[in-house]
Amino acid sequence: MREIQALIVDDSSVMRKIVERSLRQAGLDALVVIEAGSGVEGLEALKAKRVDLILSDINMPAMDGLEFVRQLRSQRLAEGVPVVMITTESSEEHVRQAIEAGAMGYIRKPFTADQVKQKVLSLLPAA
Repeated sequence: MREIQALIVDDSSVMRKIVERSLRQAGLDALVVIEAGSGVEGLEALKAKRVDLILSDINMPAMDGLEFVRQLRSQRLAEGVPVVMITTESSEEHVRQAIEAGAMGYIRKPFTADQVKQKVLSLLPAA
């Protein structure tokens, strides 16, 4: 499998590590992770690096995940790159807003590596 560059955006460093570990357990061994602690940091990272996958929390201070996705789409950053939202929100409204903003999927916390594999691997191009 080719190397996958993933941007993980979450205000919790512990959660960023959990997401990374879940991606590796899902079979993404050739994984390079770029971390961002906020939507603002995520946008800056995308201006500097090319990524293959973006995973973003919805609830973050400064710029939440929904606004992050809206901004990356409006600024034409990471065009065509799948975005998966990670959320504790159970409301269908948040899910609908994420999809409307440009996300291609979502994972609810707490999650398992199998759930990450199911949601994420199908979004990546075949190696």
